[in-house]
Amino acid sequence: MNCSTLRPLVGVTACLKENGQGRWVHSVGDKYVQAAIQAVGALPVLIPAFGPEFAADRSMTEALDHLLDTLDGVLLTGSPSNVEPYHYGGEPSRNGTAHDSARDATTLPLIRHAVDHAVPLFAICRGLQEVNVAMGGSLHQLVHEVQGRRDHRSPKTADVDINYAPAHDIDIVEGGLLHRLLGERRVTVNSLHAQGVDQLAPCAKLEAVADDGQVEAFSLPDAPAFALALQWHPEHRALENRVSIKLFDAFADACRRRAAVRRGLVPVRAAAE
Repeated sequence: MNCSTLRPLVGVTACLKENGQGRWVHSVGDKYVQAAIQAVGALPVLIPAFGPEFAADRSMTEALDHLLDTLDGVLLTGSPSNVEPYHYGGEPSRNGTAHDSARDATTLPLIRHAVDHAVPLFAICRGLQEVNVAMGGSLHQLVHEVQGRRDHRSPKTADVDINYAPAHDIDIVEGGLLHRLLGERRVTVNSLHAQGVDQLAPCAKLEAVADDGQVEAFSLPDAPAFALALQWHPEHRALENRVSIKLFDAFADACRRRAAVRRGLVPVRAAAE
């Protein structure tokens, strides 16, 4: 059966933020929602940052597994906040560093459960950092202070297109997943992060590096479903960027295959071929 007409359900991770009026809100940038709808062809399902008090609850773990059984993919979004360093044995953050403990408590187990449940995973920026930490890797909290590394932060102007403009080239590992998807060994990407990969998780495979050696993409080759993490932001004007289109198409194909299996339209073996 042709699965191209299926609209998969894709979980999109949210942040927990104070809205400036003393109220806490679960938020997701519209660009991620629109990328899920337009570039993936999915119905996005927002996953709230439910917090550490619930993460320790066994019933929440069971509910998380049930949620993943109903999803066809997970899109891990970017965020200005940093993964708290105690999750990877890092030094305490400097004063003023933005954190989101509720999101950490949600996404780190979510990632591991998604891999175990063969749910396709596409991680962007903070999402890449979360996958690396969840699978046993570590992070640089301030990449621009690491000797030999460039400043990967955005200009932070009032013009979004300037902030998300192409910033530097990346070198793609020959024969890897990213190389197979793009058919190119070098592309130009945007750059909007201070935190980045230090030690790559043991189960991760390097897919691309920046010109200064900073990890820009990795995959999880032993995962039973699509699992790709990117440090840049392919969701910005996704349908106007040839690289982004290819990446979201690959994620969409994996999500539609899972959707077809979940709905009993194709057998598991046929979907994997």
